[in-house]
Amino acid sequence: MPTLAANNLTLSFGTRTILDGVSIAIEPGDKFGIVGRNGQGKSTLLKILAGIQRQDTGEVLLQRGCRVGYLHQDPVLDPTETLRGAAESAFERLHALHRQLDEIYEKMATAQGDELDKLMKLQERVERDMEAAGGYAVDHKIDATLHGLGFTDAQFNIPVRGLSGGQKGRLALAKLLLEEPDILLLDEPTNHLDIDGRLWLEGFLHDFQGAVLLISHDRYLLDNVVERIIEVEQGRLIDYPGNYEAFREIRAQRRLTQHRAYEKQQDFWKKEEEYIRRFKAGQRARQAMGRLAKLERNKEQNALERVSEHSTFRLQLPKAPRSGDMVLTGRAVSKSYPTEDGSVKVLFRELEVSITRGERWGIIGPNGAGKSTLVRTLLKEQPADSGVVQVGANVVVGHFSQTHENLNLDLPVFEYLQKVILKEVPGTSMSEQAARDLAGAFMFSGQDQDRPLKQMSGGERARAVLAGLLASAKNLLVLDEPTNHLDIPAAERLELALAMPDEDDDQGFEGTLILISHDRALIDATCDHLLILDGQGNAEIFVGTYTEWKEKDTQRKREAARAEADAKEKRERAEAQRQAQQQAAAAAKQAAEQTKSATKPNSFNNPLAKVKTEQLVEKIAKLEARIKEIDMALADADTWRDPGKCDKLGKERAKLATELEPLEFEYFSRG
Repeated sequence: MPTLAANNLTLSFGTRTILDGVSIAIEPGDKFGIVGRNGQGKSTLLKILAGIQRQDTGEVLLQRGCRVGYLHQDPVLDPTETLRGAAESAFERLHALHRQLDEIYEKMATAQGDELDKLMKLQERVERDMEAAGGYAVDHKIDATLHGLGFTDAQFNIPVRGLSGGQKGRLALAKLLLEEPDILLLDEPTNHLDIDGRLWLEGFLHDFQGAVLLISHDRYLLDNVVERIIEVEQGRLIDYPGNYEAFREIRAQRRLTQHRAYEKQQDFWKKEEEYIRRFKAGQRARQAMGRLAKLERNKEQNALERVSEHSTFRLQLPKAPRSGDMVLTGRAVSKSYPTEDGSVKVLFRELEVSITRGERWGIIGPNGAGKSTLVRTLLKEQPADSGVVQVGANVVVGHFSQTHENLNLDLPVFEYLQKVILKEVPGTSMSEQAARDLAGAFMFSGQDQDRPLKQMSGGERARAVLAGLLASAKNLLVLDEPTNHLDIPAAERLELALAMPDEDDDQGFEGTLILISHDRALIDATCDHLLILDGQGNAEIFVGTYTEWKEKDTQRKREAARAEADAKEKRERAEAQRQAQQQAAAAAKQAAEQTKSATKPNSFNNPLAKVKTEQLVEKIAKLEARIKEIDMALADADTWRDPGKCDKLGKERAKLATELEPLEFEYFSRG
């Protein structure tokens, strides 16, 4: 039985149809990815399923007792609460159960007879509910979730009112994940997450036992979490099995099949229309009119829809002047800034970097690590604290920042592009048709090209700025989070535009690229060098793709963890042996004092009498150390889950104790 189901939903805004009789059923444990171009109704669908927005017709059915959690883009949080306190409020139900249990204990202190029996049954039920709600071990869960989403211990006591918009978004996500509803409805949960945060969220959602509906522009997140893709297009929901990569393959095949069927139908109709034109007034007029009636019925009842697809990216961009071989260099470059608490935040120290012509560099690291500052420092837009920065000969920089200033918002897209080219490439003009072709290549339809920029979303403006930047003949492109407001099709179009031209096709960008991004798919597709900042002032340079670096980094961390575990085990073993030796010596001394007056055993009948005292102490220490190891193992709950192992350890301990007794007696008897 579905946990959540929606049947025949319709919704329109004015004359525009957003959802046209769509249905969806969500079973326990389902993980869906919702994709589609911006404005197609993805967020609207989630809001209807969450009960936040009303549909025109249709119904939404939620299984009794199930809870739906929806990630609001503008979360409502108590501004007076601390960051950690706001996260802990996710367990308000658990706290209420604690209070109820305390009240039950108070009543049980004086209750008798039937009343006591009722209270004991109520206690059992409340304790079961508490266990289901997280029990007593919630502190670790809260800390782990906040750390996973990029918060530090030092931020836990910051009031909510002191958080940035991005931090509030991450806090709202943390609170929702801690609530663990039966169904998670997540609309762009990675918007404010760095790469580490996205990786943590991937792991959480992958292991989450409930259902997940996920809208995301992060293709790697969709690939690693979801098992089905729902595409929202022209008011319909189209279901695809598998992750995003599988969706792309299946969708391409479906589109090709639909296109061929449409073309075949159009060809057939054209032949029929030609026959009707030729013979409608001749001897075959009756037959022609019969065909006409049949054709009209066929068009009315069986017409196939033209596949809506954006034109293939085929665009000849102006060639940039050739730069020198060395584009940017930094020698012993350092940058830091003072913080509010009086300490100094080091972004990077003694950094050595050389970027040559044609290289593609991705700069990654946690939020606040100094990625944008590093780029501005290398471009000499702001000074370094120390070190030398040099920009190469004939380098023409195109810098896409996270804010788009000095835009004339009254211009339509094609006019904006014309003015950009005229300004950035002196002596070059772009015709209206060429500007419209450029806008079309960046997914602006004919109608959209005439809308002024002020009527466009942040993502549409970002596309317009990127189109102008790529067409403005720059030989060094610096892109700072270019996909922040782009949907997946636009991000994939950007990848095509940034691709290095091959021998048979001179399309793409042949200059040097510096990319700051948390979009792992974009980094993998466009970058062959990485500069990784760790947020502690350290930097690593890696030649290769993001996936290659991640594999190496994972292996490195695995080996470090294994070495640390081995070292810890060795320290614990040495400490156990040292303690055993100390205990053996102390016991021997005590026993010697107690047995000073005892008669020594006859050495003729006692084989241990010939053993030296030093050897005796060593044997006792080894036996006691092994007995202590066994006792520690038997104290571990995991050992008792394996009866065979438990029995084996018990028998070994009994044998060792038997061996130890005569050795101790001999040692003590020697006084």
